[in-house]
Amino acid sequence: MTTYDDILATEPSEIEPRSMATIDAEAPDPLPVTGREWEVLRRMIHTTADFELAELVRFHPKAITAGVQALGSGCRVFTDTEMARKGIPLRRMGPLGCSVLCRINDSATLELAEKHNYTRAGAAMLAAGQELNNAVVVIGNAPTALAMVLKRMHEEDIRPALVVGMPVGFINAAESKELLSAQQLVPFITIQGRKGGSALAACVVNALANMALADKEVD
Repeated sequence: MTTYDDILATEPSEIEPRSMATIDAEAPDPLPVTGREWEVLRRMIHTTADFELAELVRFHPKAITAGVQALGSGCRVFTDTEMARKGIPLRRMGPLGCSVLCRINDSATLELAEKHNYTRAGAAMLAAGQELNNAVVVIGNAPTALAMVLKRMHEEDIRPALVVGMPVGFINAAESKELLSAQQLVPFITIQGRKGGSALAACVVNALANMALADKEVD
């Protein structure tokens, strides 16, 4: 049996490479996606230790290109929760010129939530106004936030550069992601079913940001 001393003796610099090697060894063969899509999925599996995501993930054909280009150009990143915002570190976004924003605690959000009987997460995506255009929208918690983004896309011609839609839960999470997958107005990355979460959605953006940073180094 592994002891706590064995665990504490693990070389910190080896943890991530060993984790990635384990993922590569246990990943389905053939891989469900390749290239940069696999890089994103691999990071999702690393974040959750959940190989079922390989069956559940859905990439719009232009998702990777759109996300990397938007982040590389210094776009805004809007999250549905503070947890997701904090999962996207400034040390990664700063060199790209990106800002990471969450409007859930803004006074305008609170007013809209009370006026329309919306959740705060849904109202936050309304309060963001035109700033959602050309932004990367990151939703890891609230189906109502994703529903509001979709409503504004269809009714107000709001056009984010990319929607990372991974709300988690039992009420409307799967349904909101089905609606996201069914539309072709905006590129998206999502997963089917009830699974999701702020950490999962944030790790997708971090993976795309790493690609954008790598592309800048090549340029």
